Amino acid sequence: MPSPTSEQLLRELHASLTLRKRPEDVARLIQDLHAAQGTDLDTATEAALAKAAEHSLRNLWHGYTSMREEFARPVGAQRQLARAADLFASVPDLPDDAGDDPARIEVVIRQAGEEIGRAYGQNDFGTDRLNRTERTEAGLGDVSKRQYNKRFRLLRRMEAKLARLIHEQRRRDVVITGKGALAHVLPYELFAADPDTAAFIAYITARGHMRSVFTNGRQRQVYDEVAEALFERLRNHPERACWYAVAHVHPTSEVLTHVSDQDLTRLLVRWNAFLRQVAGLLEDAWNRHPLERDTMIVRRGDDSSTWNQAAQAWNTARAHWFALLTELGQDGILDRICPGKVPRLMAADVAYWHRMSGGGLHPDTHVWADLPLPWEVLRGEKECPRSLVEAVCARHRVDPIAGAWTAPRTAAEAVAFRRTPELVHGVAVADPLMAGALRSAGVFSGKGKRAAAQEWT
Repeated sequence: MPSPTSEQLLRELHASLTLRKRPEDVARLIQDLHAAQGTDLDTATEAALAKAAEHSLRNLWHGYTSMREEFARPVGAQRQLARAADLFASVPDLPDDAGDDPARIEVVIRQAGEEIGRAYGQNDFGTDRLNRTERTEAGLGDVSKRQYNKRFRLLRRMEAKLARLIHEQRRRDVVITGKGALAHVLPYELFAADPDTAAFIAYITARGHMRSVFTNGRQRQVYDEVAEALFERLRNHPERACWYAVAHVHPTSEVLTHVSDQDLTRLLVRWNAFLRQVAGLLEDAWNRHPLERDTMIVRRGDDSSTWNQAAQAWNTARAHWFALLTELGQDGILDRICPGKVPRLMAADVAYWHRMSGGGLHPDTHVWADLPLPWEVLRGEKECPRSLVEAVCARHRVDPIAGAWTAPRTAAEAVAFRRTPELVHGVAVADPLMAGALRSAGVFSGKGKRAAAQEWT
């Protein structure tokens, strides 16, 4: 089998930005990329990549992991489109990918509706259907009431399906952005403009996409010694690096200094829109069942999955927003609008574990509880200037700058590389085959075991 070319490897690395590949496997891809290009690596980078790639599944012909490499995708409308093609003459047979495209689904619903005299959005079975006289006037006299009702019901279900699909696609985007920032929106041409830039972005994104571990301590940090070695190559050749692409995932002051004000503004606008989108998700979850703000411990009825996904996305977007405002010299905006961080909900068994090990609530929980809710701040319904956040932090003995409440996060120090564990609902299992068996058997399926410890970083 011929060795893959640089183009093929860059394409595979780019595809990994929307997947959950193990960092070890991405490190091996980066090794192969440098080998295909004949790049001479410095000793530190070569050693760091070798340390990670040693555990890559690509090294083993029987390599196997029980964990899926994809973020869960919403179920498309393929089945409904196929049924519509059977019932409506104006609807052709469509390829499978059409069922994942909301725009094409809406076009089908509108076209099919014209056949039975139904306008888009007319979903009331009691008032929006045509009676016999109206069907005759619409040229549907040869269509029986039963056949008409069948078509009407299908289009009503398709509209409901379309709404669910759009919601779930947005939620998936929130999950991916919360973990990997804006890596997944990078076009291939920008990503692959510099191989060293591509290597760093792909690896740090893989680290960000790692699953949470069931623990009463901090989650594993994203920036490790392999990422540091790859970033050092960018430092050594700043003229070659595509810093704008790096800023999509790693918004440190060192990176943003190399980015033009125009590109910084483009990123700021994008993150601002995303903050508002996530604030809507948080508000929806809150309105369905208000949370216990003083403890942030899960109670019956809380939508912890949606809340925790949105909270992570909010904190990621907020960190980028703060960093970009500061680099653009616009951090004075925070004197007027300084929305707070959002904690995840904590499972009751994890909270008990904290107490038994001598810990307690994270101090930031008290700060969060005393600040206006984020969506109220963004809509201007309540004021949350930097002075208020500083006062609340002082009251609870929290450093507002070190805690990233009123300033961008400080640059993270590299942590040691650790092999990616096999997980079953966040619980580490030594063997991937055993992990698959435990998952199939429903072991560790309790609600508490699915919720990782509260994470603020």
